[in-house]
Order: sequence, then C-alpha cells, then structure tokens
Amino acid sequence: MRSKRRWAGLLLALCAVPALAAPRFAAVKAAWQPSDVLLLDRHGAPLQQLRVDKRAQRLAWVSLADISPALRYALVLSEDRRFYQHSGVDWSGVAAAAWGNLWHSRTRGASTLTMQLAGLLDEDLRATAGGRSLWQKLGQGWSARALEQEWRKDEILEAYLNLVSFRGEQVGLAAVSQALFGKLPSGLNRVEAAIIVALLRGPNAGTERVVARACGILQAMDSDSARLGGQPSAAADSQRDCARASVLGSQALSYRRAAPAWQAPLAPHFGYKLLQQLQPAAGSRIATTLDAGLQRYATAVLQRHLRALAQRNVQDGAVVVLDNASGDILAWVGSSGRLSSAANVDGVTALRQAGSTLKPFLYQLALERRYLSAASLLDDSPLDMQTAAGLYAPQNYARDFKGPVSVRTALASSLNVPAVRTIAMVGAPALRDRLYALGLSSLQNDGDYYGYSLALGAADVRLLELANAYRTLAQGGLYSAPRWTLAQPRPAPQRRLAAASSFIIADILSDRTARARTFGLESVLSTRYWSAVKTGTSKDMRDNWTLGFSRRYTVGVWVGNAGGEPMWDVSGMHGAAPVWQSVLDYLQRGLASLPPPAPPGVRQQAVRYQGEVEAARQEYFLAGSERRLILPQQAATRAAAGIVAPLDGSIYAVDPDIPPANQRLLLRARGVAGAQWWLDGRRIARGASVPWFPWPGRHRLELRDGSGKLVERVNFEVRGAVAKPGSRAPGAR
Repeated sequence: MRSKRRWAGLLLALCAVPALAAPRFAAVKAAWQPSDVLLLDRHGAPLQQLRVDKRAQRLAWVSLADISPALRYALVLSEDRRFYQHSGVDWSGVAAAAWGNLWHSRTRGASTLTMQLAGLLDEDLRATAGGRSLWQKLGQGWSARALEQEWRKDEILEAYLNLVSFRGEQVGLAAVSQALFGKLPSGLNRVEAAIIVALLRGPNAGTERVVARACGILQAMDSDSARLGGQPSAAADSQRDCARASVLGSQALSYRRAAPAWQAPLAPHFGYKLLQQLQPAAGSRIATTLDAGLQRYATAVLQRHLRALAQRNVQDGAVVVLDNASGDILAWVGSSGRLSSAANVDGVTALRQAGSTLKPFLYQLALERRYLSAASLLDDSPLDMQTAAGLYAPQNYARDFKGPVSVRTALASSLNVPAVRTIAMVGAPALRDRLYALGLSSLQNDGDYYGYSLALGAADVRLLELANAYRTLAQGGLYSAPRWTLAQPRPAPQRRLAAASSFIIADILSDRTARARTFGLESVLSTRYWSAVKTGTSKDMRDNWTLGFSRRYTVGVWVGNAGGEPMWDVSGMHGAAPVWQSVLDYLQRGLASLPPPAPPGVRQQAVRYQGEVEAARQEYFLAGSERRLILPQQAATRAAAGIVAPLDGSIYAVDPDIPPANQRLLLRARGVAGAQWWLDGRRIARGASVPWFPWPGRHRLELRDGSGKLVERVNFEVRGAVAKPGSRAPGAR
C-alpha cells in the first residue's frame, strides 16, 4: 500500500505543480567543457587531444546532425517511445509503472528522456546509490515540463546524448563511441548503436547483459519497422545482427581501444612538454607552432630510415625543426614510436653525448680571440697529452692522420686531433661558458670537469638546445629561445656570438670541398642549395647526430638507442644524415637558399701554402687577421708553442713504494728554440724534454726561449714525502 500511495501522490503532484524555469539550451552547450586540451598546428589543423581532467572523459560537443540516425532511432525506441508525443512526462508510462509496482512488486522505469536530462542538468535531482527520492522524482517532472516549454525536441536529444554517462569514466556519446569502436558518432551502424544504447540501463553491467539487451533493441527496431510499414528484416537477418552484437560487444567491452587514426597524436612528446609548461584548463584550444604536414613527413622519414638500420642494432631517433627567424618549433619527433622499446622516452630533450657537434663553437672561439684563422694550419698527428686524470691520446674517426691541415679542413672534415690542439689554446672553461651561454643548460659543471675531451663532445646535451645553438649560428650570432605556441610573443634576439666569426664558421660548414678529406665530395651532407651541416658520433657509436641549417630552417637529428646500447657500424653518414637531408629537402622544395653575404668585419684574401699542403684558394678572415702566405711548419709551431707538460693546475704524488731514482716528471716543451726551464724563479735545465725529480710542494714553472723571453708559465703541485732539513731539490741549479 505504501508503494500505491507514493505513485498516487506523484501523479497528483505532477498534475498540480506548475513548470519551473529551465536553463537555456545555448547556455548548457556553451558551458560544456571537454576533459581534453586540443592542440592545433600553426594552420589550425588538429594535432592531438591531451587529457587534463582525470575525473571523466569528455570530448567535444556533438551536434545532433553529426549523430548517426541508427543511434537516434535506437535511443528513442529503447528509452522513450513516446518522446515526440509527450510534453516532458509520459503519463502512460507513469501509470504503467504504478500499476506494475502495485500488482507485480517490481519497479518499472517511467522516466522520459526529458526527465533524465533534467536530472543531468540539476545536481539536486541526480540519483544516489539508493535511487531517487519521491521529491527528486517530483523535481524531475517539474523540470522536464519546463524544458519542454523552452527547448525543441532536437535540442533535448542533443543535450542528453552529450551529457549522459556511459561506461566507466566516459561521459557523452563522443567519448563512448571512440572508446568502444574508434569512431565518430556519425559513423555508428545499427549494431554499434544498439550496444551503446544498451549501456544506458546499466553502464557498468557485464558483457553478457549488455549484449542481451542490445539484441533485444535490434529485434525491437525490426518489429517497429515492420509495424510502421517498412520492409521487415528476415529472421535470419535478426539472428545475424544479434550474433554480430555478441562478437562486437565482447571485443569492445573487454579492452580499451587505441585512439583512432583521426585522433592519433602527431606529436605526443611535444604535447606532454607543452602541457607541463602551460598547464592549460580543460577544454582549451592551443595553437602551436608545429606544422602538421611537416610533422607527419619527419616522422615517416625517421621510421623508414630506422627500419633500414634495424640490422645494425638501431631502434631510436629524434628530429627537431626550427624556423631560423622566429625560433618557431616546426616539427618535434621524440621517438620512432612502435619501432622503439622505449617509445615514451623523448629523444628531443633526453641527455645524450654530443660527439663532434660542439667543434664549430670551439673553432669560433679560437677565431674570435685571433688564436687562429680559417687558413691557419694545425698538426694532425699523434698526440699524447698529460691531464690530471692521466694520459689523453685523441684519435680521428678514420684512425688515420692527415698531417698539417687548415682550420677549414679540420672543422669541415671533423678531425679530432686538431680540435684537441685548439682547445688547449682556448681552454675548456671558455668553451664550456660559451656553450652554456648558447642555451646548453645541461653543462652545469665548470670547464675543468670536462677537460680537453669537451672538444670532442664528451658532455651530455639535448637535441633541442643543440639545434637552437646551431640556429644562433644561422642567425649570425643572434640568440633567442625556441617558441612553442603562436600566442607567445617572439622574444627579442640577443647577441651571443660575433656576426663575423659566425659567418666564417657557417661558410666552413657549407664547404663540400673542405669536408672531402673525410666525407668525399658527394655525400648526403651535400645539398642542391646552400646549407651548413655538422655530424657527430659519440664514444662506442652510442649516439649519432647531424645538425645543420639553410638560410631559413635549422634541422637537428639524433639516432641511437634510448637505453644507451652501441650501434653496429653506424657513422654520421649512415645514421642521422640521411634523415637530415630528407627533411631539409622537404622544407626547401620550391625555395632558394643562396649563400649569405659577408657581414662587416670579414675580409677575403687569396692564400697559398708552401709544399702544396692544401690548394690555393680565396679565404675569409676576420679583419686584421689576414695572411697571404701560410707556412705549414711555422704555423703548426706557432699554434702549439708552449708547455706540453705539466699542465697548469696539475697535482702529482710521490709514490713511497717506488725508489726515488725511478721517479721523474718529464718537462716537455714544443715550438721553442733554445728552451729554458725556470722553477720557482731559478733556472734548472735547458732542452725541449727534461726529466725532473718531483720535489714536494707548490711550484711555478716557466718556459723561456733562448733569449730568456717568457713563453708560458704554469703552476703545479707535488704531494708526498717531506724533504729532509737542509736538503734542496734535486736538479736545482
């Protein structure tokens, strides 16, 4: 009797209470907020959607016109047959529900789609775990009548399908359609529509219950079609649809489908980093600087090339493209995707050893300080250098030596020994400071930490930062940070490198003749237009790089393994360079890239070499450093003149287990005629190589030429046994 009185009271209340004010459809639609952020490329094309609201999955609002007719038909037939006849409350349904509760002791739903929508719009009307109270049901009826007075039927259907919760965290038809079938709502067929509608009665019901209800909906659709005079489906067709619903429902409800092709992320690593920076609100639309077409092309080129290298133990790679003038990031390929066992690792920002890619900035320092010019000769011969960590003996990539070579050849052909001789002049601290000023933020330690090996790239860097440093070269020494979104103002460029030396370094990197000693005249580094490029390979072939630029674009490519495993016989020419060339060719199609004009402060002079060390040519010089004739022996001597050992700041230890007569420190000079050695203000020996007993204490060592003129001074320390009173250092004079 209590149930009877409840339903009777509900009927009387709905008849007596006037309709309440309803929200406007336009306001509800405008207030809709997807759980994702939509990233657009620079032309407005969708790049990807990124989830930021973890409470529920909501996609973009879907208009009724973009929802398949099959789903609309299944929904109305299953949930509210008299939807187009009633005015918010289906009195026949209420009566039937009351009758069923009175005589059959089981609840039968009487809520219309409009009443359900009212419950979605008003938090006070939402059902709890125990169902809705009598007053909530009354409120649903009042609100439904108000909605019917203010809204059209199509607006009610559209709002309901966007606001209703489906399975798990999915809210709205767009979310469930993607999750279950990888489709837009417009593409749902009748079987898929029946499965989705079946979820409304039990969103988290088991697969068998959902499939059984979907089969009932399909049969009801056939029966209704026959009743309305349509062509009825044969029994075999109905059975076939039910069988399809069983198979499709089992698949769709048992696992989460990957994002469909139309929504697959084009730049997942870029998007993740961008969200970390901006922390945008759910529903935001962000216009990025990426170019979707270029992003697709760069991804495809990298994956195709890595497939070709699969037999050489290579599975990872990364590509970044920058616009020289604006700094806009045009492409960001963080990994090889499905080819990688560590696809989530972002190769654009991961720390990897730089290899020879730092050499251009080393030689630029030497040019700026007038230690060298592009025509200066360096000795590419075996070299042993004593450091605090032990003996350092750099080798060239080809394991051979070229003899006297110009700076132009040494840099373009990426010779290691000349680079080490150059950093001995410039100093590792100066190179480290220069690289740090160019944005290589990973170089946190001082230059002495890296030592001479910094010339050969024994430091971990990020591809994005390294590419931007090369972009600074391309811009004549003007630095600015990369730009991620079109809404960001373009940062004002800052002078970080001299324009004149930047021009000379770029000219060297564009010189295919100068790089022929290592790479040959025709290689993947040579382009049909003007471009400057440098390769690099780290120790044991763990990292392979190619960085280069045209007048308009800078492209950086890294190839290797995210886990650090060595590649098998993969050089810069076979690893990153082919990808670099393909991407830059794509960018330059239809565009000219002529050599840049020389800036003020650059002079061009004819040079020739004695002994035909290198061919005569026109060479660029910084104003005031021109030379018409370069003698190889003299130039090499001038470049290396000074103290080879000990190094400034070295610390030596006397070993008590070795007889004193067998412990000697070799004082070595280079390029000084009549060399004299002065220790702590006293001359101790003559000659280019002098053995000296390592006497404990702090010492100041001077190298002077035959006339007594100071060439170089270093300080070093010897630790160990204490000298006896009254004794003096052996060898002292």
